[in-house]
Amino acid sequence: MNYDLTKILPHKPPMILIDDVLEYDLDEKTLTSVVNITEDKLFFDKTQNGITPLAGIEFMAQTIGCYAYFKSNCRPPKIGFLLGSRLYNNAISLFECGKSYIVKVKEIFTDSQIVAFDCIIYDEGDEIASAAINVYQSDDALELINE
Repeated sequence: MNYDLTKILPHKPPMILIDDVLEYDLDEKTLTSVVNITEDKLFFDKTQNGITPLAGIEFMAQTIGCYAYFKSNCRPPKIGFLLGSRLYNNAISLFECGKSYIVKVKEIFTDSQIVAFDCIIYDEGDEIASAAINVYQSDDALELINE
C-alpha cells in the first residue's frame, strides 16, 4: 500500500521502525504491518547483522499506533503511552537482516482511553513473538508530558 507513516504515527524518522501497513479491519479490530530489517534501521547491530528481539515490543507498539490512527477516522496522530506488556514470548535470537516480519495486532478491550491488544509477530507464517500490550491515549497527553 505504501502509507505515509509520518502522517500516521507521532514519530519522526529514524524512530519509525515499521515499514508499511498491509491491511486493517476495524470490524475485526485488527491491523497488520510489515517490518523489513535493513542495515539503516535504528537499533541495527552490525556485529550481529540484525536487531535485538526486544525491539519487537516497539514493532508491536507502532503497529498499535497505526490501528489508533485508522480507528480515529485518520485524524492526526495523538501521543499514546505504552502502559505495559505481559507475556512477551520470543522464539528468536535476532530479527535478521534482509528478512521481513509481519506484525498483527488485535484490540481485545477498551474503555475509551486504555486499550488492551493481543500482538503477534510472524516470520514466513510462523509465530515468533507475542505479547499482550496495554496502551493509554488521551486528548490531554501533551499536558501530561509538560507537567
